[in-house]
Amino acid sequence: MTREEVRLWVCLRSFNRRGFHFRRQVPLDGYILDFAEFGHRIIIEVDGSQHAEGPRFASDQIRDRHFTAQGFRVLRFWNIDINHALDGVVLRIEEALQQPPPPLRGTSPAKGGG
Repeated sequence: MTREEVRLWVCLRSFNRRGFHFRRQVPLDGYILDFAEFGHRIIIEVDGSQHAEGPRFASDQIRDRHFTAQGFRVLRFWNIDINHALDGVVLRIEEALQQPPPPLRGTSPAKGGG
């Protein structure tokens, strides 16, 4: 995990006390998700500048469409946001958790391990 992912992970673990269960480095459908909360079908990705353009950017768009089509919400945050506006990042995640999960499409990835 990157330094920024570790910083966010510390914050995400605090959501456990409120009944949310974030997992880190989750393999799903041939991808590795930085973080996922399957109960609310939220995926969180932490990106560096290499994701801003070119092949990485295009690949991220394909990946996001794949998971959105399965009923996930994908939240992407830049490393700079984690480093300089972590409270705002956590607030945005909290707002997403307060919304009802999107309608389930296809099979549930929440079955199985934890």
